[in-house]
Amino acid sequence: MAGLTIGVGVILTLLGVIGYFASGGASSTALIPAAFGVLFMILGLVARNQARRKHAMHGAAVLALVGLVATFRGALKAFTLIGGGSVERPQAVVAQGVMALLCLVFLIFAVRSFIQARRTLKDAAQV
Repeated sequence: MAGLTIGVGVILTLLGVIGYFASGGASSTALIPAAFGVLFMILGLVARNQARRKHAMHGAAVLALVGLVATFRGALKAFTLIGGGSVERPQAVVAQGVMALLCLVFLIFAVRSFIQARRTLKDAAQV
């Protein structure tokens, strides 16, 4: 999971930086995904340490949940854009949709990982 966390962080960072330059530097809010990305990368690097993995991965899961909630409204507008409708700032809607999707997928993998880790501990305790 540490590798996945770092990978999601890299993608979000690129999304933010590309979005910022695609807007001509007009909107500093385009860098929000990059801020999330940097935090994901830091948590992924911390998770490489066995003693800190549990806390780092739980922190990454919370960060993904915050990212999902923060981009939920924009992600809903992405469906309007996909359906051929028009939205006020299409670049922002696409960025929010991509960030929401990444956070959702990461959160699903994190929960599955937590469940598997719990089962592994339970099985080890029974032996």
